[in-house]
Amino acid sequence: MKRAVVLFNLGGPDSLEAVRPFLFNLFNDPAIFHLPQPFRSWLAAFVAKRRAPVAVEIYRHLGGSTPLLANTEDQARALHQALGGGSDTRVFIAMRYWHPFTAQAVADVQAWGADEIVLLPLYPQYSTTTTESSVKAWHEAARFLGLKVPTRTVCCYPTAAGFIDAAADLIAPALTGAALYGKPRLLLSAHGLPETVVKGGDPYQFQCERTAAAIVDRLGIPDLDWTVCYQSRVGPMKWIGPSTDEAIRKAGQDKVPAVVAPIAFVSEHSETLVEIEIEYRKLAGEVGVPYFVRVPTVSAAPSFIAALAGLVNEVSSSKAACIPGDGHRICPGSCTRCPIG
Repeated sequence: MKRAVVLFNLGGPDSLEAVRPFLFNLFNDPAIFHLPQPFRSWLAAFVAKRRAPVAVEIYRHLGGSTPLLANTEDQARALHQALGGGSDTRVFIAMRYWHPFTAQAVADVQAWGADEIVLLPLYPQYSTTTTESSVKAWHEAARFLGLKVPTRTVCCYPTAAGFIDAAADLIAPALTGAALYGKPRLLLSAHGLPETVVKGGDPYQFQCERTAAAIVDRLGIPDLDWTVCYQSRVGPMKWIGPSTDEAIRKAGQDKVPAVVAPIAFVSEHSETLVEIEIEYRKLAGEVGVPYFVRVPTVSAAPSFIAALAGLVNEVSSSKAACIPGDGHRICPGSCTRCPIG
């Protein structure tokens, strides 16, 4: 039996010239803008044109392209080894908005002759804007190309032990260093979402809060000062909060060190290396934060990769088409967009 494991990620521009088309692909996703065609494409083109100059400058800080694909390739290699490194398992990468696109990954899996497919999102927390969109794109491309192979999905793993261990192991020394400047405040930062998306039953915020609580519990630090916050807000809509920049301003007011740790990103990219490391660091200096540190993403940390391998093996042996990392539904009834019935 040949098992194909497909890692889902958003992708990112591989050159400055790719920034605008990448943004168009992002905003043309019906999971992002809930508009019928051709209106969605018109709006996506307008927003991509307006945001492209700012985004180009962001990617200039990264040398002209995103490191996300290289990070994901490292994770794919590590996962293959954690799964035994044999020729009967192969790990593929399917990016949602830039190369290698989902359709290319489907074609590669088909050409390899997989007997079983496991879809594994590199989004620990489930959202309609990430995991659901990526899974839908996969099945659409599979139908178009005629790929008919038993396919199972890991929908989420917000509290998977290896993921939480890897995050806590990175956060702990950062807190120790920050403690030299006062009692530190841990800001557990995730990408934000419009409030309307969450009110529509999206489980993302609930699962981010579960991740944060699990990390704090794993750290085991008495009276730890911590909060969950959300970054990358765009547009005039109300987004879930508190925002990360607001949390940093509050840390400045309170004159406490700030340790910012990403909990929804598992690979380094513009939101971690530019938004947190450069923009939020600058803000922290302006508002009087006495010490600021960004915690790296879990990337290919052995405990995280081991958790992913465990999830792959678990879903492979399951009869269910889609399972969460805990093996059962973890979302409350208000999360109506949870894929687990």
